[in-house]
Amino acid sequence: MQNQLVFVLKLLLLSALLSVLIKYAGPSLSIPATATNALIIVLLPIAIMAIALLWRFQAQKQNSLKP
Repeated sequence: MQNQLVFVLKLLLLSALLSVLIKYAGPSLSIPATATNALIIVLLPIAIMAIALLWRFQAQKQNSLKP
């Protein structure tokens, strides 16, 4: 129970920090509003998650083959 609570609190803190960064530091970034930048912003998190899950799947597959 304690471990889950610590995890949730860390996640909440990270989320709050990220939202503050987006709110206050985001407008100072001069990113042009182009279709390419929009696609990068939308698809990059998906690609990162897919790579991470594939990496985890490969590691789990190798561990299950070891005697």
